[in-house]
Amino acid sequence: MQLSRAAGLGVLLILWSPLALRAQTFTKHVVVAQEGNAADVGRDVLRQGGTATDAAVATAFALAVTHPAAGNLGGGGFLVAYDAARRAVVTIDFREAAPKGATERMYLRPDGTLLPRHRAGAWAAGVPGTVRGLALAHARLGKRPWPTLVQPAARLAREGFPVSAELARSLNGQLFDPAPAAGSAAARKDDLSGRSDRLADFPESVAAFRKSDGSRWKEGDRLIQPDLAETLDRIAEHGPDEFYKGRTAELIARYMAGHEGLVTLDDLAAYQAKERAPVHTSFRGYEVYGMGPPSSGGIVVVQMLNILERYDLKADGPFAALTLHRVTEAMRRAFFTRATAVADPDVVDVPVAKLTSKAYADELARSITDRATPSAQLAPFPVLGAEGEHTTHLSTLDGDGNAVALTYTLEEGYGAKAVVAGAGFLLNNEMGDFNLIPGRTDTSGRIGTPANLIAPGKRILSSQAPTLVLRDGRVRLVTGSPGGRTIPNTVLWVVLNVLEFGRSPREAVDAPRTHHPWFPDVLTVEGSTWPPEALEALKAMGHRVRRGGVQGDAHSIVVDAASGTIHGVADRRRATAKASGD
Repeated sequence: MQLSRAAGLGVLLILWSPLALRAQTFTKHVVVAQEGNAADVGRDVLRQGGTATDAAVATAFALAVTHPAAGNLGGGGFLVAYDAARRAVVTIDFREAAPKGATERMYLRPDGTLLPRHRAGAWAAGVPGTVRGLALAHARLGKRPWPTLVQPAARLAREGFPVSAELARSLNGQLFDPAPAAGSAAARKDDLSGRSDRLADFPESVAAFRKSDGSRWKEGDRLIQPDLAETLDRIAEHGPDEFYKGRTAELIARYMAGHEGLVTLDDLAAYQAKERAPVHTSFRGYEVYGMGPPSSGGIVVVQMLNILERYDLKADGPFAALTLHRVTEAMRRAFFTRATAVADPDVVDVPVAKLTSKAYADELARSITDRATPSAQLAPFPVLGAEGEHTTHLSTLDGDGNAVALTYTLEEGYGAKAVVAGAGFLLNNEMGDFNLIPGRTDTSGRIGTPANLIAPGKRILSSQAPTLVLRDGRVRLVTGSPGGRTIPNTVLWVVLNVLEFGRSPREAVDAPRTHHPWFPDVLTVEGSTWPPEALEALKAMGHRVRRGGVQGDAHSIVVDAASGTIHGVADRRRATAKASGD
């Protein structure tokens, strides 16, 4: 990677290759996803006359085979779609839900400290939503027959596909490499116990993902998943009810019963994906649409844009200390909103209209000064001292102007690390996304506010932020990202790069990002390309600044309004990502 500074502008550009300032261009349609085989599946659906939703559904099923760390049948997520004929935005919630047997303090010891089992195994899993969500999207906006969208994934599982160098490293790390030392940063993550679970800890996962000869994976080896192929064949033939009421449901319930899990046949049969109202704002003459609760991502992105609209960020530039200060203060306030006001709207009254209004942004912005606001100052409750991400996103656009931004997840990489015996897919470990210690909000980032406490049947708060940007009834930008709590801030930077700073599609995705989550009260800047003088100026304003690693993975589509050229921008932060189209 080379770095260059535009003379006199103080702007750094990340140049990943000689083609760094160009995205792949298409004239008909495109799918952009984290893994190439899956992107090609979606492209083929578009070639067969499928809609953007058809392509998204097929790609998502294929990712369950080719990207096992995050692509899934056993997880959940959100879909934001544009129906060009009706000029309507449709949003679908298929977030995981707590089993009926869940309790508020189920992951706590009697002394109130956190048990490690919220991280891995059947006990960590919520009721999966992916299959119901993809089916609802298809019913609303699809055109191709359901079996034709699932069968390509079944074929990939049955016949196998060549393992990439990245997947080989990932699987070897899960199956062979020593676990991180207890208490290390890699082992701890968000877990106070220091426990680090891997696929190797679960016999069914070893059977599903280890090579038949027991050797380490290497690039070019073929990964074949026969149990997963049979599960996908059943879903293709019998539809989503097979997963929730048929043979697959029986396998899930049996595995749960034998491994201390709580998800039952009744939980599975009762689960439904839901169409929700999108959240929306205008920014610089564009219309921005996102996912509403139980995802916080749409509200957070909209609230940040509403706050930032009052500033001329372009005049100062994306690398100016004043720009970064204002963006950080917007992040701080929006993430405070996330922590205190957003949850499952079927359980908690979430004032979406207020939180996404320009008037509320005005109220929040009045407290922004030329100094960093201490995060604890925003909280109307005590914030305690601190105690001792794996999602994937895809974007699609068809020849009729329909578009989909779809983000779904198992939570951590490989979710609960536990494969359902006989079914071949991994369970999520989403229950850890509830606020697990009621009443404990601390400076480490642990949140214990009431809105997102565990309750039976409740959907888990998410940060996912699939986002569409429209102008004059046409799609301008389709984006989203993995990355846990960093997701809305990654999306914010992509939107600002396109709409505010006028960067090219490739620059908009390649440019470095920042993250502030309210707590910890630290601004993390991605990479090493930020001007040192800007970072020093931020510190002088009172910000705590640290350099971080890769932030997000924003596979995006940008449409040139004048020419109609479609730019498919696979985020180069992931080596296996691909834009596939015509």
